[in-house]
Amino acid sequence: MNITKNEYASMVSNVSPKSTLLKDCCGAFLVGGLICTIGQALTDTYLLLGLDIKDSRCLTSISLIFLSALFTVLSWYDNIAKFAGAGTIVPITGFANAVVSPAIEFKSEGFVLGLGAKMFIIAGPVIVYGTVASVVYGIVLCIIKMFTM
Repeated sequence: MNITKNEYASMVSNVSPKSTLLKDCCGAFLVGGLICTIGQALTDTYLLLGLDIKDSRCLTSISLIFLSALFTVLSWYDNIAKFAGAGTIVPITGFANAVVSPAIEFKSEGFVLGLGAKMFIIAGPVIVYGTVASVVYGIVLCIIKMFTM
């Protein structure tokens, strides 16, 4: 079968899904914004309960991680992600989902070889490169401070 570039392009455009960029961006904006709004509401609530700002922020992080893990276990997080796309990758909730999802998937293989070994299969590289980047940043900052003093 011999086809031209134009025929091939036509075939590709016929079978390719149509772009839903505007819908995807709106969903990501709404859900990401909602997650951040919930975080701010939690912080404000903890402040009203008498905690100082540092403890309120810490408890907010813990609450968002817990809710994200709970929603992942209940399979709600996947449904939210189908609508929101990148909006669910708000750092703390997306990271919690990235740790819990593989743990649930591989728990049938046991606690050590399944849950323990596979828990960081997605989040592990983020931890490694984040740590390496922070060390490099710290070294660069120290070098800059040495030459500016």
